[in-house]
Amino acid sequence: MSRTVIEPLSQFDLSSHSRATTIRSLAVATSPSDPQHAFLYVGTYSGTLFSLSTNLNNSASSNGSDHPKHNGGTGSVSVGDSPVESIFVLVELGKVLVLSEGSLFLVDSELTNHAARLSFPKGVSVVARRVRSGAESEGSGEQASSSSGGGGQRFLKRLGSGVRVNGLRVNKEGEAHGEGNSVFAVVAGKRLLLVELVLGGGGTGSLVILKEIQFVDGVISTMVWLDDSIIVGTANGYSLISSVTGQSGVIFSLPDVSRPPRLKLLRKEWRVLLLVDNVGIIVDPHGQPVGGSLVFRHGLDSVEEISSYVVIVSDGKIELYHKRSGSCVQVLPFGGEGIGPCIVASEEDRGGKLVAVATATKVVCYQKLRSEEQIKDLLRKKNYKGAVSLVEELEAEGEMPKDLLSFVHAQVGFLLLFDLHFEEAVDHFLLSETMQPSEVFPFIMQDPNRWSLLVPRNRYWGLHPPPAPLEVVVDDGLMTIQRASFLRKAGVETIVDNDLFLNPPNRADLLESAIKNISRYLEACREKDLTQSVREGVDTLLMYLYRALNRVEDMERLASSTNWCVVEELEQMLEESGHLRTLAFLCASKGMSSKAVSIWRILARNYSSGLWIDTALNNNNNNIRDSRENLVSGKEIAAAEAAKILEESSDQDLILQHLGWIADISQVLAVKVLTSDRRVVQLNPDEVVTAIDPQKVEILQRFLQWLIEEQDCNDTQLHTLYALSLAKSAIEAFESENLDSGNTESTSGISIFQTSVRKRLQVFLQSSDLYDPEEVLDLIEGSELWLEKVSLLIVLS
Repeated sequence: MSRTVIEPLSQFDLSSHSRATTIRSLAVATSPSDPQHAFLYVGTYSGTLFSLSTNLNNSASSNGSDHPKHNGGTGSVSVGDSPVESIFVLVELGKVLVLSEGSLFLVDSELTNHAARLSFPKGVSVVARRVRSGAESEGSGEQASSSSGGGGQRFLKRLGSGVRVNGLRVNKEGEAHGEGNSVFAVVAGKRLLLVELVLGGGGTGSLVILKEIQFVDGVISTMVWLDDSIIVGTANGYSLISSVTGQSGVIFSLPDVSRPPRLKLLRKEWRVLLLVDNVGIIVDPHGQPVGGSLVFRHGLDSVEEISSYVVIVSDGKIELYHKRSGSCVQVLPFGGEGIGPCIVASEEDRGGKLVAVATATKVVCYQKLRSEEQIKDLLRKKNYKGAVSLVEELEAEGEMPKDLLSFVHAQVGFLLLFDLHFEEAVDHFLLSETMQPSEVFPFIMQDPNRWSLLVPRNRYWGLHPPPAPLEVVVDDGLMTIQRASFLRKAGVETIVDNDLFLNPPNRADLLESAIKNISRYLEACREKDLTQSVREGVDTLLMYLYRALNRVEDMERLASSTNWCVVEELEQMLEESGHLRTLAFLCASKGMSSKAVSIWRILARNYSSGLWIDTALNNNNNNIRDSRENLVSGKEIAAAEAAKILEESSDQDLILQHLGWIADISQVLAVKVLTSDRRVVQLNPDEVVTAIDPQKVEILQRFLQWLIEEQDCNDTQLHTLYALSLAKSAIEAFESENLDSGNTESTSGISIFQTSVRKRLQVFLQSSDLYDPEEVLDLIEGSELWLEKVSLLIVLS
């Protein structure tokens, strides 16, 4: 995965300088007092130390140029006639420690004074400054760089009291006479010395030997000192030495034929990189391998670290490898092939953002791009997976706020949307915890609309066009593909997706995919905790999308469930498109009972022919044995839906207004409406009895039976009316041809009652004492209902 992690900041050419020769060493530093400038220290084979400065705001991208600028004066000081082997910038002291011709020299950071040779045994070949990790510093209450009298004194306390070192007496509290500032490990001949740099008056300095460690396993050529561990490299391999006890142990041995050992302290993780040819092994302060190895593409001249990357240089190229994944993420040429050995250096700071490379006479300084700029660069290149991976990586390392990943998922989603990859776009929308559903509203309904003010005006770094209706997005995307086709034929490279370029999609298919996937996003958003206005927008616009796809079942499911649809926004659309069932469900869910029942009445009239499948009824019936029974008439569906609404309504006028047409379709449904116990206020019995069609005798009887038996009605007039109605029906049944059934049929062909009317009359005459027996006897006097007559005569006697 290619990334742009660093970009050129400035470059310097020392070939014209009178005292310059081939560059031997390099160091980079920034001063806390001047955070806008960085300082580069360059040591040459001729013994000269140069100081270069660069403005951190002068990157190639910021100045609009393709090349970095030379933007800093040079200072120089002569250290001697031998090469400057190593440079240590002591920022907190304002000094630079230099190793040359086997001796250590001290120079002020501005190179205004002559280099002062420190009084110390000659033959120094390797120097490593002690670095304390964050955990060790916190545990000891120390800072990584000690102030006056700090580092060496605390180190002495760990060596024990009463020790004489280099002529200085350390008392039992571990205090040394003099002031120390920095502690180093120094290889001088076959000796490994732990020393402290002590500054005296006038800026002079001296080295105080704190401890000498015996090490006999080869000649040390590279060294790192982290906490209490000194890791050294020799021709034989890598070893670990305890700076407290002096004991050593082999980490691993090098092959007989291999490149010289090389070590690099990785300050970000407080680890050490051990190189074996082109393989880098990361170990902890105890020498134990941590994670996987880094395999570089070829051998290297020099190695450094910047942020989460290991930087290597060789053959005029700089390469960055991610420490965790091991992948090469960036390659930059800086000097051309065959230029000879190169050097790389970076800030000695965990948060360092600068890295410099040097050829024989040229120095190029690079600056790490801000993480946001790296992400933007990947997005511009349409490397969306890489952008998300980078954010996840930065978030895991604590370099990015946690909500940035949600932001980038939303950003990627919008970019994919305009790239016509609608499914992938919505997948990213769903992964964004901070994206608001209202952000997709402009893709569905043209602005301005009632939800326009809810849409966040966030351009997401300005990497995609402003929102537009999906039809416009599809048309613009197809035009972009067409334009790219012409450009490619002309030999111009474009970043249009190859799949779309090679297989141009159909407009209708694209639009359908867009609507389906935006619908999927809004469906998921319904489960979120949203404000009322946003909920209204989500459900209303979801209905628009269902309508565009003619997804009738989804429309009706949404309308009949608990929803936040705005009826006035949908009413005209549903009426014009003929989706009256959806409108009826919607009105019912919003408590607009009168309108909903009126729509069902219209539908009942229009359903005079044809069959409809009532999904709800089918789902509730587990005893269906014949597929034909799945089909129920549209009239009955309409009546059933209207009855559901009226069963809960306490509006008596509305109920009686629609009772007639429901009864014409199904007397059973009419009875359910009249006898429902789901309404808050029950109906007036007298007014209901008056309103019932005299031809619908069973409805009247079932209503009166419900009042008497289930509602404990004690009204003598209603008891008498019930008895008279049953008696009249019994006489008619007796006289009819179907005497065996003794049961009248409803107009729908289904009887309301399971027992014969005569049986019901007999039971009622014996169980009630509130009816007028004389009226009933007068009615059946001339009939063949002898048992009933006997019952009435007994009551009268």
